[in-house]
Amino acid sequence: MPLAPRPAQRLSGQPYTLPEDAIEWIEALAALRREAVTNPRVAPFREHIANACERTLEVLRSDAPGPDEASPGKS
Repeated sequence: MPLAPRPAQRLSGQPYTLPEDAIEWIEALAALRREAVTNPRVAPFREHIANACERTLEVLRSDAPGPDEASPGKS
């Protein structure tokens, strides 16, 4: 049985929440671009962030369902 995911937390310890719409996602990604260059807490993870962004980009540009979406014909 897989472990339940733990709630994400910000570096400050506060609960992390996802952007709620496309505008907030665009703003969050713009902030990430700035932080990846200037924030020393983010910089060590640049390669991991880039890999996650590349996988997300592949899904956004394709018709394939994302990892959390059910495949057609499966339940």
